[in-house]
Amino acid sequence: MSDEREITREDLFEAGTDDRMRSKKETKEEVIGEKTSEQIEREQKKRQQKAEKELKFALKKAQKEQSAMIASSEKKEKKEKKIGKARSKEDEMALESALGTKKGERKDTSNAVPMATSYNPKAVEFAWYDWWERERFFEARNASKKPKFVIVIPPPNVTGALHIGHALTNSIQDTVVRWRRMSGYEALWVPGTDHAGIATQTVVEKKLMREGKITRHDLGREKFLEKVFEWKGEYGGKIFNQLRRLGSSLDWTREAFTMDEKLSKAVKEAFVKMHEDGLIYRDNRLVNWSCQLKTAISDIEVDHIDIDGPTMLSVPGHLKKVEFGVITSFAYKIKDDPNGDELVVATTRIETMLGDVAVAVHPEDERYKKYHGKTLVHPFDQSREIPIICDEVLVDMSFGTGCVKITPAHDPNDFQTGKRHNLQFINCFTEDGIINDVGGDLFKGMKRFECRVAIEKKLEELGLYRGKDKNPMRLGLCSRSKDVIEPMLKPQWWVNCGDMAKDACDAVRDGRLEILPKEQEATWFRWLENIRDWCISRQLWWGHRIPAFYVNFDNEEEGENGLPGGTSEKVDRWVVGRDESEAQKEAEKKFPGKKFTLAQDEDVLDTWFSSGLFPFSVFGWPDETPDMKDFYPTSLLETGHDILFFWVARMVMMGMKLTGKVPFKKVFLHAMVRDAHGRKMSKSLGNVIDPINVIEGISLEELHETLANGNLEEKELKKATAGQKQDYPQGIPECGTDALRFALMSYTGQGRDVNLDVLRVAAYRNWCNKLWNAIKFAMANLGDDYQPVDNEYKELDTNDATCPIAARWIISCLNNALAVVDEAMESYNFNNATDAIYQFWQNDLCDVFIEIIKPTMNGDDDIAKKKTRDALWVTLDAGLKLLHPFMPFVTEELWQRLPRRADADAPCSIMIATYPTKNEAWSNDKVERSMRDAIEFVKSLRSMKSSYNVAPKAKPNAFAKCSDADVIAAIKENLTGIQTLASVGEITILDSNIDVPIGCGVTVVNDQLTVYIELKGHVDAEKETKTLESKLKSTIELNEKLEKTMSEATYAERVPENVRTQNNEKFALQKQEIAALQKTIEDFQTLLSL
Repeated sequence: MSDEREITREDLFEAGTDDRMRSKKETKEEVIGEKTSEQIEREQKKRQQKAEKELKFALKKAQKEQSAMIASSEKKEKKEKKIGKARSKEDEMALESALGTKKGERKDTSNAVPMATSYNPKAVEFAWYDWWERERFFEARNASKKPKFVIVIPPPNVTGALHIGHALTNSIQDTVVRWRRMSGYEALWVPGTDHAGIATQTVVEKKLMREGKITRHDLGREKFLEKVFEWKGEYGGKIFNQLRRLGSSLDWTREAFTMDEKLSKAVKEAFVKMHEDGLIYRDNRLVNWSCQLKTAISDIEVDHIDIDGPTMLSVPGHLKKVEFGVITSFAYKIKDDPNGDELVVATTRIETMLGDVAVAVHPEDERYKKYHGKTLVHPFDQSREIPIICDEVLVDMSFGTGCVKITPAHDPNDFQTGKRHNLQFINCFTEDGIINDVGGDLFKGMKRFECRVAIEKKLEELGLYRGKDKNPMRLGLCSRSKDVIEPMLKPQWWVNCGDMAKDACDAVRDGRLEILPKEQEATWFRWLENIRDWCISRQLWWGHRIPAFYVNFDNEEEGENGLPGGTSEKVDRWVVGRDESEAQKEAEKKFPGKKFTLAQDEDVLDTWFSSGLFPFSVFGWPDETPDMKDFYPTSLLETGHDILFFWVARMVMMGMKLTGKVPFKKVFLHAMVRDAHGRKMSKSLGNVIDPINVIEGISLEELHETLANGNLEEKELKKATAGQKQDYPQGIPECGTDALRFALMSYTGQGRDVNLDVLRVAAYRNWCNKLWNAIKFAMANLGDDYQPVDNEYKELDTNDATCPIAARWIISCLNNALAVVDEAMESYNFNNATDAIYQFWQNDLCDVFIEIIKPTMNGDDDIAKKKTRDALWVTLDAGLKLLHPFMPFVTEELWQRLPRRADADAPCSIMIATYPTKNEAWSNDKVERSMRDAIEFVKSLRSMKSSYNVAPKAKPNAFAKCSDADVIAAIKENLTGIQTLASVGEITILDSNIDVPIGCGVTVVNDQLTVYIELKGHVDAEKETKTLESKLKSTIELNEKLEKTMSEATYAERVPENVRTQNNEKFALQKQEIAALQKTIEDFQTLLSL
């Protein structure tokens, strides 16, 4: 939209966003002598933080104004459409030409199609990706002589769509890959998706129930899997389309899916090898069981919530809320005790008492020594004897009654106790959380938490209930279903992680693997050094079926073979093989002479098992493929810190074990994306953002529709709708991919969390218009006949005397930006890179250089014009390349429009052009200092116009006294440009002995430059005199305070030399300012007397 507000040069000079544009007197705090150097450093840091906060406030204010402008512009556009007002002819032709580009063809950016009057992301982003893909720019070549840079995508869940967190991940990865590719690397980024066992199976099961009222069991395993693959084929491509919209330069020829034949082969091989090495084993142990999903889940798939006291919570599958945060006491009667003695125990899960097999006391507890060896009566199973056992490991005499009920099949601590005492293991629940036969007639068939209430009631009837107390606790919830986790005794496949975890720790300690940010190392070590064995069995159908087979002997009586997966399973009956024929041979070796049949395990492997192989399975492991040879190990693993354990640690452990190599050299863990208020993204809050909605824009009504089409409950839907209305009252404006990517990258320095404000994205969308206008200016001023310097800029010479100072300055500024970006990219400090690029384009190039060179471009000095044009072309060409990894679409569009030499080896696309790097010959500190003071001159003039309330359109004359010849030269050379930037009339440089005209405002820029502005006829002299007197008073007070500090007897001993030097300079500057203010007040008083 052509009438959108841009960030103007007024915003620049008022906000003061660049250090070299800040006045040395910007703070009124003197350096106090009593403070140590550490205190001084802290104060400087605080001042820096304050300046950053002020900048953020200024940016936020500008963003809100821009958002309002966008909304106003959209209303205007709708109104124009109603009255039939069309777009400009140039805009219509440009959009029509862009959208008319055939798939895979290069967009026409020649002069035959006029350049649009303003940036339009829809037109700009159209066609380029298809052309890049057709030209095979994304593909990495085997046997290349270039250095390699390899990264694999964290494979997104095939069931869904990408959210804004994925957009951050892919923005970072694509930025790094494009930068490395342009820097001369053979860059490979491997795409792929994860089959996501639990999530995908749940989605398809819900679809079957919704559409046909059938379950997977109605279909059978094979038919159900066919349905899943059908669903994947229908919906699985959405993610790849989103990745393309985000500009992700993935090598699509190497696309992978974790259920592909190649990756499935790797999964089988890994399982077999790890089993052969004794790392994978079968055992009957407690697992985290989700009754809702009817499967085991790993420790890191369990979320924990803290409950301070009695709390009613909703539990999936239960109509009534369930009470947690309490501990219930009840009594077991001593069997055949004449006195009716009892032992009182307490539990937070009283329903598990149906599986109690013992009560433990401490052997030294005098209260219970007389009961050693006796038994208790179970109130609901008279046939079960419950022994009283002694266990000093489990029992704390000082806690509660000192008696502990033992339920080995449903509690980790009790499980270990049951092993020590060879107790019976009694399971109370079915896989869906229903009380089994153990509950008898009273409780069988009840849901577990309904049974909890029923047991309490029955115990009370029997006189065995002893009350309920507050009990703070941590409650484990399934991260997917939010069901309360039930510890269940199940025979499963496990991975012994101990040695692999140690190797993974050693790799970080000895430098083979680097983790960034470095503070994440502590988390890495803490988790791996306390790792427990990993349960890899999942009771699902969708996933990699476990290549293990149960041996059923012929002619055995019914039940003697045991039931695989059940309590009667015989663990030693399992054999492992890549296929059934291999398993048959293993069984024959294990059970020679026996006749048997094999039954493959019904379970599948944990999704994270196959994901852990991803960095090498995508290259064809276990086969020795060219890709394995050329591209493994990879260079970088980039992902969110939340899956450091889920995925990263397992990749390292399994990669080192199976390939003998650390799978990647570096791990970069980015921040988590939250909303503008710092809240976690949640569907129930209505703050989950689809990146496509930010790219294309969406109305508030359409946002509401996305919620209505989801599966939120009515209460959650109302809350989410209200949240959307609060955060996006005008909907989300069309921002485009480039603005979204740049905004996300600019957030990466905030720490663990990214508080995404869509208004900031909209501000960067408007900033793209600034880039657009810069190129339009260049096209108009370079001319049709302009011949640029060579593509490597070797012909650029900014050091001869004929080169204007502004041209030398902008090239030096470019060099500074190149140095900062290079260092930032190498260290993964992306916010530093985006800051440097933004500051260069916004502050140096657009708001100063382009404005200040207009008189030169309109002048008659052909040599100065040529030098200025060369500097303009180089800064635009290099600036677009510098920006390209972050903003791929707009930079390609604009770069294609710049004139260039038709060299045979010239790149046809910016994405394969050479990334610019710093050139020491371009650095010019002297020119930068001079131009900095000239710019400070402009700032001072603008500041005075504002502080004295001079009308914006008024152009008062200005004066300057300066003792630095270089600064004087810079001011004189760019006099016309400074007049334009400062919006003043004539500028006069006065000798030190010449008085300034009466009635001028004054600002001391530094000890060498004082600036004056003529106020006569432009201001209210009486009002301004009062303002100046107030300013004079405060400046005198600060000066006297500093003088007192400096005159103390111990000042020289206590205060470091560098601080004393700063104080001396500040003292002199204050004196100079006091004199100037006094002179100005005198002039105003004279002005009033006239």
